[in-house]
Amino acid sequence: MSTKKVSIGAKPTSKPAPAAADAWVESRVPAEGPEPMKRLTIDVPASLHRAIKTQCAARGTKIADEVRELLMKKYGDT
Repeated sequence: MSTKKVSIGAKPTSKPAPAAADAWVESRVPAEGPEPMKRLTIDVPASLHRAIKTQCAARGTKIADEVRELLMKKYGDT
C-alpha cells in the first residue's frame, strides 16, 4: 500500500482587512439593476392555496409571479 502526501497551506491569520478595502466598501455606489426584492409571507386557506396552485400548474406559471402581478395591479402605481 502506498501513502499519499498532502501539503497543507499556511494557517489563516486573524489580521483585519486593509483600511483601503473598508473605504472602498463604504464609498462604492451600487450598480444600477433590478430593484431588490423583499419577502412577504401570508396565510391563506388550504382550499384557496390548492385552487391557486392548480391553476398556476395548468398555465405553467409560478404562484409568486401570479401574486406579484396581482399586487402590482392593485398597488403598483404608488
